[in-house]
Amino acid sequence: MKSSCSKSSYYYFWFWLINMLLLHLAVRSQLTTDFYNSSCPSLLKIVRREVKKALMNEMRMGGSLLRLHFHDCFVNGCDGSILLDGGDDVEKSALPNLNSVRGFDVIDTIKSSVESACNGVVSCADIVAIAARDSVLLSGGPSWSVLLGRRDGTVSNGSLANQVLPSPFDPLDSIVTKFANVGLNLTDVVSLSGAHTIGRSRCVFFSNRLSNFSGTGAPDSTLDSTMLTDLQNLCPQNGDGNTTAVLDRNSSDLFDNHYFKNLLSGKGILSSDQILFSSDAANSTTKPLVQSYSNNAALFFVDFVNSMIKMGNINPKTGSDGEIRKNCRVINS
Repeated sequence: MKSSCSKSSYYYFWFWLINMLLLHLAVRSQLTTDFYNSSCPSLLKIVRREVKKALMNEMRMGGSLLRLHFHDCFVNGCDGSILLDGGDDVEKSALPNLNSVRGFDVIDTIKSSVESACNGVVSCADIVAIAARDSVLLSGGPSWSVLLGRRDGTVSNGSLANQVLPSPFDPLDSIVTKFANVGLNLTDVVSLSGAHTIGRSRCVFFSNRLSNFSGTGAPDSTLDSTMLTDLQNLCPQNGDGNTTAVLDRNSSDLFDNHYFKNLLSGKGILSSDQILFSSDAANSTTKPLVQSYSNNAALFFVDFVNSMIKMGNINPKTGSDGEIRKNCRVINS
């Protein structure tokens, strides 16, 4: 048994190392970790300082900044387009984001501080990526060297956001397909879902599980009974759908593997979380990964970091493409 475990660890190490090397080679031509070393050497310190202030004011902001990066990258790549103000068809107004995605004011504050130190140099898209990393680290999670050099997009597409962003109500196959459409695989689906170890969700995103789930006339049978009662009291029928509940029950502000432990006992808040373990489709796909991460926080951290790096490299604008926005909310005039 000992020999078998050692051999398994050996193969996993080399598999991880080869993937990291391939990933490094794939993105090296576009993004680099030292992109601002000369043009804005104080960038990382500034972002870390401002994110720390934001989390000290409200720990929930860590999950919000992480989600902001996720929702930016899935729509036309990681180009800061989610930050743009505008009419009804910008990404901010899309159903998955409206009155839900947060942290825009924190990004504004960071951008202002960065501009004071390095005027017209750093993109809003890169600030979002660094802030997401720092949110994880300052919540007790792993760190990584963020690849930089993205430029800001000039188009924000709310209609596209409605189509491509994974929904809490999506079945597992739809979620997997939406990830695959941006170059992310099954491991990325599960590891990035682990971001729900921090943050909160509005009742409107899970109240469908509390009664008459999928027309059954009863609550979602995969939901832990004690938690069900608590959530029904928090989110009564015809109540305020904007009331929030923690996504990782009993470990809401700490970035750890407790989220996956919750899934094993039916305590995933969102349907899209619990189906990773409890659905029939999960048995041969995502369930084994959930079980592995619940037992091995180090494995989760390694896979999460790899997935964040991959996600951060979805169609970045580089070179002469896009712009460096002066104000993250509007394109340059």
